[in-house]
Amino acid sequence: MESTLTLETTSTEETKPLNIEWKQLWSLTALYASVVIGWIAYQNYQPKLLVKFSFTEFTFLLTVAQGIILVVTPPIAGRIGDRYRFERGSRIPVISAGMSFAAMIFMAVAFTLLGNPGEIFKWVLPVLIILWLIAMSIFTSPAISTIETFIPVDKLPRAMAVLTIVGNLLYALEPVIVDIIDYLGAPITFITGGVIVFLSGYALKRNSLTLFNSSANKSMASFKLDTQKSQYGYILFLGVILGIATAMLFEIFPQVMHAKLASLFVSGNSKLIAVGILIISAILSIPFSTMVNTYGLKRSFWVSAVATMLAIAGILFLTSPLAVLLMTAIFAIGFAALSVSSLPLAMGKANYYQKVLCVGIFFAGVELPDTIIEIIQAW
Repeated sequence: MESTLTLETTSTEETKPLNIEWKQLWSLTALYASVVIGWIAYQNYQPKLLVKFSFTEFTFLLTVAQGIILVVTPPIAGRIGDRYRFERGSRIPVISAGMSFAAMIFMAVAFTLLGNPGEIFKWVLPVLIILWLIAMSIFTSPAISTIETFIPVDKLPRAMAVLTIVGNLLYALEPVIVDIIDYLGAPITFITGGVIVFLSGYALKRNSLTLFNSSANKSMASFKLDTQKSQYGYILFLGVILGIATAMLFEIFPQVMHAKLASLFVSGNSKLIAVGILIISAILSIPFSTMVNTYGLKRSFWVSAVATMLAIAGILFLTSPLAVLLMTAIFAIGFAALSVSSLPLAMGKANYYQKVLCVGIFFAGVELPDTIIEIIQAW
């Protein structure tokens, strides 16, 4: 097994906290929430803008480009983030650059729409869409990876529960958020999105720099020995499993449940099942984070993964409405456990010097199933 023996004098991220640094966690949660809201806004307006500016013939190409960017960019950003960790003592410069770039693209889209440029927008729009996707991908993985610098290892599932609750509740409120977005209009939405991303990114930067640059950290020359090889394939697999569950929930289940649960729900209300799954998963995240620590990350992941995959198969292939409803409940429980256990387990399989890269690989795996489904649907 390869051994790594390094004397660090510039990195300030090595000292592990004994307790959760809540200020940093809430800053990261706010940034994650801004990403979710930005993604909801993007998914709401991208099809409308393509139609408005007679750009629908490029929908498939943009879908393919989107998929490639979301799968390829996180590991690249992670590799750059790791380099900055040890060259400059922090991955914050990568986060700041991506956050500023994303905010700038939000503003560019907003002012382009305000200017109503007409035909020239046919060439500006796809460029802005691609740049926005790249910008959001650049800072997301390095930002999420900072969680291991201010959360004790045994409390990572609890921190993931906080992110899961916020993300799930925002997606559950997507219809309300979309209504607000439609009321504000595209220009105001993108201006607001740029401001939110910038402010939440700035808050994370400010709080994290305070943590990384404390006098205790500065005075330490850290000696770090890590003989573990990063298990890239296993980490990608962990992401893919969570990605399959997420993609099924958002892309496939609404149509399937609308057809199979019609006898149990008033027409159209079966779509609320997906919202119910998100809410149940959010509620269960906190108790499950404690259970994960009790039973271990690996065992918790595999039990929840098997339960989730069996539930997916049941939802897709069973015909009895009651059986499908039971499988849906099992899926909600398994999805909650997956959400709090998969990323901490992935981070545990990464070499210390490749933490951000491996987080990027994990998120590439999460995006892969959804990318495949969206490309097939666009085709």
